[in-house]
Amino acid sequence: MASVNKVIIVGNLGRDPEIRYMPSGDAIANIAVATSYKSKDRNTGEQKELTEWHRISFFGRLAEIVGQYLKKGSSVYVEGRLQTRKYTDKDGIERYATDIIAENMQMLGGRQGAGGDSFGGGDSYGGGESYDAPPSRPAPRQAPPAPAARPQPKPAPNFSDMDDDIPF
Repeated sequence: MASVNKVIIVGNLGRDPEIRYMPSGDAIANIAVATSYKSKDRNTGEQKELTEWHRISFFGRLAEIVGQYLKKGSSVYVEGRLQTRKYTDKDGIERYATDIIAENMQMLGGRQGAGGDSFGGGDSYGGGESYDAPPSRPAPRQAPPAPAARPQPKPAPNFSDMDDDIPF
């Protein structure tokens, strides 16, 4: 039986991405994304908004794109998988942390000023493929290719030419 480890997060960055480079030169980007939902307090009936923070890690070209285009407050859609790691804190206590390892990312919302605060327009990156940085202006849409000529339907048979001597 197959298993599935898939996470989808849509939220806003709580701070600018942190970019590091491994000795091999590959980039690693870490972001914190906030998601929120509303619920009603059972005791008071008051509507409350609850916020959850998610740590997300990007690798390679995707990490470079995150570092270049995402900023604090940017809206983002991320697909990835959960990964739990064990570490020892400064007091010698073993702890566990669960992070999201990003596999795909889509920047949401529009551009915010000429300073390049964020790049929007629904550009999508991920899947371990190599991507060039998105153009500063969306490429013009090309007209769809002309449909191939459809074969003309055959004319309906002319039954008036048939003999009326049908044997049944």
